[in-house]
Amino acid sequence: MEVLTGGVCAAKGFYASGAEAGIKYQNRKDMALIYSETPCVCAGTFTSNVVKAAPVLWDKKIVENAPYAQAVIVNSGIANACTGREGMECCEKTAAAAARALNVPADSVLIGSTGVIGMQIPVERIEAGIEKLAAGKAHSTEAAQSAAEAIMTTDTVDKQAAVRFEMGGKTVTMGGMCKGSGMIHPNMCTMLAFVTCDIAISKELLQKAVSESIVDSFNMISVDGDTSTNDTFLFLANGQAGNPELTEENADYEIFKEALHYINTTLARKMAGDGEGATALFETRVVGARNKEEARTLSKSVICSSLTKAAIFGHDANFGRILCALGYAGVDFDPERVDLYFQGKNDKIHIYGDGVACDYSEEEATKILSEPEVTVLVDMHQGDAEATAWGCDLSYEYVKINADYRS
Repeated sequence: MEVLTGGVCAAKGFYASGAEAGIKYQNRKDMALIYSETPCVCAGTFTSNVVKAAPVLWDKKIVENAPYAQAVIVNSGIANACTGREGMECCEKTAAAAARALNVPADSVLIGSTGVIGMQIPVERIEAGIEKLAAGKAHSTEAAQSAAEAIMTTDTVDKQAAVRFEMGGKTVTMGGMCKGSGMIHPNMCTMLAFVTCDIAISKELLQKAVSESIVDSFNMISVDGDTSTNDTFLFLANGQAGNPELTEENADYEIFKEALHYINTTLARKMAGDGEGATALFETRVVGARNKEEARTLSKSVICSSLTKAAIFGHDANFGRILCALGYAGVDFDPERVDLYFQGKNDKIHIYGDGVACDYSEEEATKILSEPEVTVLVDMHQGDAEATAWGCDLSYEYVKINADYRS
């Protein structure tokens, strides 16, 4: 597997663009397009929040019932959530405008929105933005970059990934982009993520792979414990790689899943590390658990702990907060058998074992906790299962960003 640049335009036949439409923001790109020159098999996962935004309801219908998908229109600034019938009419008009501009069926147009909840989107600005997007679409790294920038809200950096791999005697390419910085605690996938690929694959097998990959990638991140109304993950596959259609779980399927897992975990880590106000990516790896589900539960409990996140921000080796988060996770274990470690880029120190604090250097611990990526390694000594979760530290800036968000 070869790591590439190019995001959603890395694969054959995919075009993208970004444009300024003035949806809410001024003097910045706030609309994005992903377009395939040929119809795509599509799979998706969506928020588990009972309150679902209009674009989520629209996309679920397309993924489940439409014969194929060919375009995605995304806006930032306004989420089109809690907007009633008018919000659904906005989706209908968005799809109709894209259908006209791109010469595709309206039921092949997927929609993503992110931003403030409760505001109505000015549809005339969406329609004008679609004209710009269609005119500016290109199959290039620059076009993918423009689209990735256009979907950002409080994100500080764009988030992209792409890989190339061999399968069925053909070269297959996969690329993706995502956005998300706050209201990140997915129970399906993420805020907004889009992956494109030129593989030929059946819809059923693609949906299976996507649903399974989400569990150990986007579902293992948290910034603030809030599950969004707009969480959407979409995967489009246009078959232009020319490989024999993948229809069964064989060796080629495993290669595909490995590539998908790389894209999804790479994007998920980027999202966690760019949490609102964050100064560090905070990773917790649990090993030696009885089973996979308990490993997931334990690792996510630690990265979701506000007190632990605050300690990471303060570079404070307060391992009691980590043990506390493990203890209320709902998994039974013997605290005296647990080993805790802090791990940085080049150093690793043992901080807790045999039920007591280890003889470690506070200075060395602070040094590790001051790095831009911090890992807590937890060995449960109960079995062979492991899982990794990703979050970020909790800073003063997080409160400021969210106190001022609507204005």
